[in-house]
Amino acid sequence: MPHHTPLIATIVAGLVGAFLLGALAQRFRISPLVGYLLAGVVVGPFTPGYVADQGLANQLAEIGVILLMFGVGLHFSLKDLLAVRLIAVPGALGQMAAATLLGMGMGYLMGWPPISGFVFGLALSVASTVVLLRALQQHRLVQSDRGKIAVGWLIVEDLAMVLALVLLPALADALRVDPATVDWVGPLSATALKVGGFVAFMLIVGRRIIPWALHWVAHTGSRELFRLAVLAIALGVAFGAASLFGVSFALGAFFAGMILAESELSQRAAEETLPLRDAFAVLFFVSVGMLFNPAVLLEQPLAVAGVLGIIVVGKSLAAWAIIRAFRRTNATAVTVAASLAQIGEFSFILAGLSVELALLPAEGRDLILAGAILSIMLNPLIFGLAVRTPRPTPAPAAPTPDLEPEAAVPPSGQTAFAGHTVLVGYGRVGQALAAGMAVDRVPFVLVEAEAEPAAAAQRLGYEVVVGNAADPEVMRAAGLGQARRLFVAVSDGFEAGGIVEKVRKANPAVEIVARAHMDAEATHLLTHGANRVVMGESEIARGMLEGESKPLESRAELRPLAPHLMILDAAERALLKALRGYDIWPGEAFSAESALAAAVESGAAPDTLERALASLKDKACVQDLGDGRITFTKQGFLAALQPG
Repeated sequence: MPHHTPLIATIVAGLVGAFLLGALAQRFRISPLVGYLLAGVVVGPFTPGYVADQGLANQLAEIGVILLMFGVGLHFSLKDLLAVRLIAVPGALGQMAAATLLGMGMGYLMGWPPISGFVFGLALSVASTVVLLRALQQHRLVQSDRGKIAVGWLIVEDLAMVLALVLLPALADALRVDPATVDWVGPLSATALKVGGFVAFMLIVGRRIIPWALHWVAHTGSRELFRLAVLAIALGVAFGAASLFGVSFALGAFFAGMILAESELSQRAAEETLPLRDAFAVLFFVSVGMLFNPAVLLEQPLAVAGVLGIIVVGKSLAAWAIIRAFRRTNATAVTVAASLAQIGEFSFILAGLSVELALLPAEGRDLILAGAILSIMLNPLIFGLAVRTPRPTPAPAAPTPDLEPEAAVPPSGQTAFAGHTVLVGYGRVGQALAAGMAVDRVPFVLVEAEAEPAAAAQRLGYEVVVGNAADPEVMRAAGLGQARRLFVAVSDGFEAGGIVEKVRKANPAVEIVARAHMDAEATHLLTHGANRVVMGESEIARGMLEGESKPLESRAELRPLAPHLMILDAAERALLKALRGYDIWPGEAFSAESALAAAVESGAAPDTLERALASLKDKACVQDLGDGRITFTKQGFLAALQPG
């Protein structure tokens, strides 16, 4: 086997370096994108040591761009954009214009031609989709009013950048002929015709063929073939767009994703291709980092500071002023402005294309990369300060239709409840839990970080604490120290793990019940202190079984048991009944200590239960999961259903 394998070496160096530095960045609460970019700097030509193949890295980056743009198109939501169009469209265009003018001004001071200043400012005007969405998700703001405005704003910026990527080659061709007598009409008209032809082809032909082909593949039942079909569509349409219509890979991939988004299989397509999209996106960021010359930080510190000022201050102030001009609250204006105080992937794509077309000097690309790295590092701090809320306390049950989080926090205090339940999260699961407890008259306090769901809960008369459940002050206000039980109903199991860990330290005695979507999340929650974890798949299976015509206990197929299971003493039966009383099913984890305590409450002798638990493990009725967690086996579950 040949040892000279530059492609393999480039991929390995890029991915390993990105993992190590990305993990380090995550450890210091910085976006992993910074780590990916720095990995590129490390293996790039401007630093000592191993140097990856730049040509191969650029080709891998092109695949990354195609898959990134395919993902953008796949998640493009015209509905979301139309919902906030009155502020997002003029706001985004106005903010981009302001940032572009600031960039042109800086380019003028540096002696660049106007076109270089224009593309430089345009690259500084657009925020990173990855960084913005991650910040909104971290603070659970995506579905809030200000989150929707920020996402709509981002969609407009993305569309504007797609248009810019299409027009720049034509602009470069026009300028290359004779900058003094530029013929704008010819090249731009030719480009418009090519783009128009491609768009028409996709809307007339692609809109019919792509969903049909995907549905046909889905009906084959082959997951591998479906995944391959999605990738073939993304890469094939992008390559065909460039080869047949002369438009960019980026536009072809964007339209492929946008057409595919209309299919009901779009969600599955996104999930199936996500790992590969993520891998090539990482290689894209690594290749961008390879282009960065860190010497610019020492040679031009004032220019770097100026770029950072445009990104963090100039662009954000423009966004804040526009939103305030539309009579939105200061909290909304500050949140959107902070979320836009960074640049990312589109800036890199535009800068790379502009340097390739000789529209921007390499020095400008270095400044853009420096501004991106620094702004992405600073953004979590800026965003955290922007969305901070005052000390949270219980809110009165009063209608507040246009509630903002700071307005939703009432005077300081703490719930008067004791022995109550604390419910974290008021999504679909949280709403069902709250309704059930209200019907059963179980006293509870709801903890919700978002103003809109908190206001909806208040209108129903629930006692609400507005704030993040990971904040000790929030849980103190909810009376965690006096609570009997905690329901963690947030959808992200790993986010819930952080809440569970802090709650367990604050109140070791409280019973914690959480939800999970997968085994890894369940293990994470149990490891961090949850007494019980409920998985949606198990509940679906239970519902399907309970839908049978006969009750579960009477089904003949569940009757036969292994001979040794028929011989159970009173302590063993009490322990199994206690587990079943908590509605535990095979595979669902539960605290062994809580099971023993429940058996004692049912009347079992405490001194017999430890022996009974060990005996049930020997008889394969109970499985030991470690860390004090146990679960039913199928045999144990069947035994618990037996009368007597």
